[in-house]
Amino acid sequence: MGTVRGVEATAAQKLALRDQLVTARGRRSLLEVSRSARSLAEHLLDTPEVRRAATVAAYVSIGTEPGTGPLLDALTASGRRVILPVVLPDLDLEWAVYDGPGALARARRGLLEPTGERLGLDAVATADVVLTPGLAVDRTGMRLGQGGGCYDRALGRVPVGTFTCTLLYDGELLDVVPSAPHDRPVTAVATPPA
Repeated sequence: MGTVRGVEATAAQKLALRDQLVTARGRRSLLEVSRSARSLAEHLLDTPEVRRAATVAAYVSIGTEPGTGPLLDALTASGRRVILPVVLPDLDLEWAVYDGPGALARARRGLLEPTGERLGLDAVATADVVLTPGLAVDRTGMRLGQGGGCYDRALGRVPVGTFTCTLLYDGELLDVVPSAPHDRPVTAVATPPA
């Protein structure tokens, strides 16, 4: 009985924190989102892990998420293989190669997904760098996502030691993020440089 209450309390804490963070992101202007996207791209392209990477698993940002457009373009222009997620009906993630913005299609939940050949669930394990969306990360690496568990499952397939990084805004690196046993940590966060 105590375990059920603990799970319910954690779920309620996550929901409240998500609402707070989504509201804060909703206040960001499109100009700020665009500037942050360019800064994030420059910052990440300068990290040793990304500079050494042959394959990067990333995602297409939507709305006021920290932007990934400039980063995706720069990664492909530099010859790196970029794979992007395709959300399956059970909310697991399959992966496909990114062939540029013209090879993206509208999908469920307002997402843009690659239209190329599907590489399967385990393709994420081939990436040298895995970049994830998220609303917050705490000082131990626990990540708070949107609540579907997509990336927790995907991160479970990533070999230990792989550079896993969540893109955030300033103020979204927290002391503690509520977590459950199925939640997977990341090894780093990236925020737009000041």
